[in-house]
Amino acid sequence: MPQPDHISALGVPDPAALDDDLQAIWTKCVEKLGFVPNVYSAYSLRPQRLRNFMAMYNEIMLAPSGLSKLEREMIAVVVSSANRCYYCLVAHGAAVRMLSGDPELGEMLAFNYRLAQLPARQLAMLHFVHKLTVALHEVAEADRAALRAHGFSSADIFDIAETAAFFNLSNRMAAATDMMPNREYHRAGR
Repeated sequence: MPQPDHISALGVPDPAALDDDLQAIWTKCVEKLGFVPNVYSAYSLRPQRLRNFMAMYNEIMLAPSGLSKLEREMIAVVVSSANRCYYCLVAHGAAVRMLSGDPELGEMLAFNYRLAQLPARQLAMLHFVHKLTVALHEVAEADRAALRAHGFSSADIFDIAETAAFFNLSNRMAAATDMMPNREYHRAGR
């Protein structure tokens, strides 16, 4: 059974009606990816929020950090797994497959990150973001100390937490709008 055909249950604006800067982003996405990520289309209902979303995403996921791009995508998948966010599991699971070159890793992280044979450092990071997502009120200094024991700096811990927080927000927006992932993500990295 295929996923629903809509992008968002709230509808999306006609791309031709978007401001020139957003139309340029649509063009660049099609040139680079072959499609416009549905999250952009869904957020285009509120153009300034889309700009803010893209700026925050780019800062968290692409700016220099002690975390690799793959590690940030792994955080996205583990947070999305805890929240059962279909959109982000599909989209960021594809990113994990492509960045890691491992077609199984995305699924292992989505279903149970503890199954993946990961270095202790990455496992500690994923334990932290899972706890931050499902038991926020239980996060304490011992959790930060566990990250420090695996070589994470204070700046790294900030980046881990901010990445998890961003995807908790994204998961809730995707669920609230019934956002569907682009079908291209299902095939990516396989």
